[in-house]
Amino acid sequence: MLSYLHVKNFAIIDELEVSFGEGLNILTGETGAGKSVILGSINLALGAKASGALIRTGAQMAFVELVFDVDAEKAEKLAALDVFPEDGQVVITRRIQENKSTSKINGETVTLSQIKAVASLLLDIHGQHEHQSLLSNKNHLAILDKYCGKEAEDLLLQVKEKLKEYKELKAEKQDLLAKQDARELDFLEYEINEIEELDIKEGEEEELAASLRKMTSGRKIYDALENAKLHTGSDEGAGDALGRAVRELSSVSSIDKDLEDFYSKALEIEELLRDLNYGIADYAESCIYDEEEMAETENRLDAIRNVFNKHGGSYESAMKFFEEASEKVGKLRDLDNYLLSLDKKIDKADNELKDICGRLSKVRKENAKVLEKEITQALIDLNFLDVKFSIGFTETEGFTGSGSDTVTFLISTNPGEPLRPLSEIASGGELSRVMLAIKSVMAEADEIPTLIFDEIDTGISGRTAQKVAEKMAKIAVTHQVFAITHLAQIAAMADVHFLIEKGVSEDRTATSIRKLEKSEQTGELARIIGGARITDSVLESAAEMKKLADEHKNTIKSH
Repeated sequence: MLSYLHVKNFAIIDELEVSFGEGLNILTGETGAGKSVILGSINLALGAKASGALIRTGAQMAFVELVFDVDAEKAEKLAALDVFPEDGQVVITRRIQENKSTSKINGETVTLSQIKAVASLLLDIHGQHEHQSLLSNKNHLAILDKYCGKEAEDLLLQVKEKLKEYKELKAEKQDLLAKQDARELDFLEYEINEIEELDIKEGEEEELAASLRKMTSGRKIYDALENAKLHTGSDEGAGDALGRAVRELSSVSSIDKDLEDFYSKALEIEELLRDLNYGIADYAESCIYDEEEMAETENRLDAIRNVFNKHGGSYESAMKFFEEASEKVGKLRDLDNYLLSLDKKIDKADNELKDICGRLSKVRKENAKVLEKEITQALIDLNFLDVKFSIGFTETEGFTGSGSDTVTFLISTNPGEPLRPLSEIASGGELSRVMLAIKSVMAEADEIPTLIFDEIDTGISGRTAQKVAEKMAKIAVTHQVFAITHLAQIAAMADVHFLIEKGVSEDRTATSIRKLEKSEQTGELARIIGGARITDSVLESAAEMKKLADEHKNTIKSH
């Protein structure tokens, strides 16, 4: 449940903190006191559109914090969204600045889409604008699917996956039909033949480039090696000088043992110098390149690089193109046979889609019968005495991501009147009650712990208002419910009652909220009933209304 709200520098709110309770939390106050602003702050924290205009004049930023208490079952569902309650709580914050906003869950920065996903598990806000959402058949289908639960959810996933496959097959067929002329086939065959004839080996480009660099530098290398040979050779070079040194040491090596060591080392160096000289000579010979060989290397390297540049810039990308183009050429060469096999795949996907959509439709229709009865009873509880409610089905033309069903909520609110779509007969007040009936049924099926109703009393009064109050009290037995209301009948059912007031301090207007004690609740009910003048009889009526409301709540809680 939503246990705590902290708002700072938001619209006409300077700063307020409030702890909420279980059951029915009622918010009342004079028109313009800021009830909608408080609801707006909750909406803001849960991902509503934000702008710098929401920041209180003179402040640098606006801040909203929500604290939810969650049980183990809800914590498990939150874990699937990578949200892990701390000490059984989830803390959602949002900070609004002139050009940016930051949202966090338990101190970790998250996206607005993540916030909305988490919020959908914790809280359901029903504002006045939602009345109109009931006029759309698309929303009727969403309500029914939500009621159907996991069985419909799994089938919907299968529909989406199979529909994707079906559309891809259809698109491939259209693409092939559009490109089946000979020009594309000729082009692809030319590109494939070019790669085949080159017979490029992996790493060949690098090898050829290295060889060409060596060839173009051949003369420079040859001259350097020839000079090195001159300095290390036996013709007035190091080899000749070393030979003389060896002969000198040879003549005296037998006189002293240490001289033998010098002689041996001189012989070893002479041998190494001779090997070096031979190696230089061999390599120098290899640096003399045939002009024709060099031209062939250069031409092949250019051809390989040309192919690479056309097909992604590398050996890997060129080979990938070769494989894909070869496959496509095979299809184009045998287009009729391939189109025939494609048609078989399309027919198979079509039949599988029909099967899944049929099973989904069956699940929906079975659940619709139960939902019709539950919503009808909820409507009777809300003073639709002769109401008839039905869920109509029609089949769509083709497949959609929601299957092949169009669902329409049908209602008759007067005896003898035929069932008609909600959009044709329901008034604003009736739509409000229909939405409440649906919400009350869906709340039990969906197990959302917290429900917020913003002025659900629009367009109702008298006995109907009493019925709405009783329905909300019943929902509040198993859920935390918030209701912003102007009706005493609804306010009287409060388990926790908050008064929203607007005051002026230091020439600044500010909204505040405070929890009313039991004795104060009667006074607020009297204000709602009597308006500007509160007489003793009005106070007595308010006290009586509160007493009856408490008795009614005790009765439904005992059942």
